[in-house]
Amino acid sequence: MQKSALQIARSAYQPKMPAALLGEVRVKEGAATESVADQKEIKQLFPNTYGLPILELVPGKAGQYPAINVGVILSGGQAPGGHNVICGLFDGLKRLNKESKLYGFLGGPSGLIEGKYKELTADIIDEYRNTGGFDIIGSGRTKLEETWQFDNGIEICKKLGIKAIVIIGGDDSNTNACVLAEYYLQKQCGIQIIGCPKTIDGDLKNNMIETSFGFDTACKVYSELIGNIQRDANSAKKYWHFIRLMGRSASHIALECALQTQPNVCIISEEVERKNLTLNDVVEQIAGAIAARAEKGLNFGTILIPEGLIEFIPAMKRLIRELNDLLAGNDEFVAISGDEEKRQYVIGKLTTEASELYASLPKGIARQLTMDRDPHGNVAVSQIETEKLLIEMVGKKLAQWKEQGRYNGKFSALNHFFGYEGRCATPSNFDADYCYSIGVTATQLIAAGKTGYMALVRNLTAPAKEWVAGGVPITMMMNMERRSGKMKPVIQKALVELDGKPFRYFAAHRDLWAVSTDTFIYPGPIQYFGPSEVCDQPTQTLKLEHQA
Repeated sequence: MQKSALQIARSAYQPKMPAALLGEVRVKEGAATESVADQKEIKQLFPNTYGLPILELVPGKAGQYPAINVGVILSGGQAPGGHNVICGLFDGLKRLNKESKLYGFLGGPSGLIEGKYKELTADIIDEYRNTGGFDIIGSGRTKLEETWQFDNGIEICKKLGIKAIVIIGGDDSNTNACVLAEYYLQKQCGIQIIGCPKTIDGDLKNNMIETSFGFDTACKVYSELIGNIQRDANSAKKYWHFIRLMGRSASHIALECALQTQPNVCIISEEVERKNLTLNDVVEQIAGAIAARAEKGLNFGTILIPEGLIEFIPAMKRLIRELNDLLAGNDEFVAISGDEEKRQYVIGKLTTEASELYASLPKGIARQLTMDRDPHGNVAVSQIETEKLLIEMVGKKLAQWKEQGRYNGKFSALNHFFGYEGRCATPSNFDADYCYSIGVTATQLIAAGKTGYMALVRNLTAPAKEWVAGGVPITMMMNMERRSGKMKPVIQKALVELDGKPFRYFAAHRDLWAVSTDTFIYPGPIQYFGPSEVCDQPTQTLKLEHQA
């Protein structure tokens, strides 16, 4: 395998860890826990893993640990640092007992079900230290929900002598981990389950999990690109750049990138929903900022748009809900061949409000709303080109205003979508350190005989040696939500808190950013070597949340 100079230098980087993980470790148990909501229902569904205590890893005495075989699964979308979780897991296991083995299940959860795996040896692990991507074993989105899947997993683990499985994933993947842990306890099969918090979207967080891994790196990659575009816009002075950013269920990425780059406009989906804004309201907000800059002779700028915006506009949310119900298993719709015929069919089947809104949308966006659904039965939001929708609608609004004498500028727009560019980037120092520490923490939870826990590392605005490692019961994060027409236990997604410090800082400064000529920030590329204040900084979100 050929490597770049950075790859070679980066492979030698030794991640920093909490001081407690550097020597012998013991587990300190805290208070019992309860779920974040729906306590009665969650306790009934998870009688064996509900109410477990929060754990902290602290210095302890040297102990003897028997060799143990562990399996690891990468689940869901890629996030920078996943390889370092596996490296930390491998090193942690070998430190406890060099005869221990680590098996990687290939292609995500389906590898466990189908018995597709490979042993991860030192030679393999060393090739992937401090690298981006999930290519060491691959990932997948197979949901672990059926009893036969769990039983297949038991048989595969028996074959390999595996006593613990580590699932690296987001909220849905760790919900699956919790269900699996409960089932294996009920079956008394002796297989532990530990989860690790992964998602670039940043919506797997709570009072214990301060951030999911990959968020730091992805936001820094996107912010570099946004900064480059802003520098170009400030040079050419003739384009408005509409930039859509990943984040279907929450606007954490958009908010963090706004804090890092200070664009002229950033839409926060949660605020749109709170204020019950219409699509036209959002269009007028953007057009208003463009018109205000035009009065100063500034016909350029940047606008950040979260991927999931469409689903947060209340009227659009109702439309999408109707479309989900209408199109689920609808063979009649599938049989229609032409786009216009399909459009007219949908218009005729919706309620009056939804039909009028659907008919008002540009035909391309309307078609995207009726594409194949995702595995949860929902519209594939990432395929909806919201930035193009807004460019078209803002352009029409500005043309109307020009006729009315309310706008005297020139509007030329370019669209961008930053998604995959950030998912497999070489992890930042923060994510490299954080992920490696999560992997080592997972081995200690396994050694302590724990199951149904998520490995956690917190106090993340302090130097890495001061980070606190431990475990949080997955049931503590769960609530009941309607999925595909049924109430199911799931980890509660963390949305942007409109009364939280990051959003309040953004809200206090955005009016200035909208019209100013010199507030753009150009973050530049991620720095891997150099002073700590340049290379090791956490996100602006974490800094503001913890006032660091």
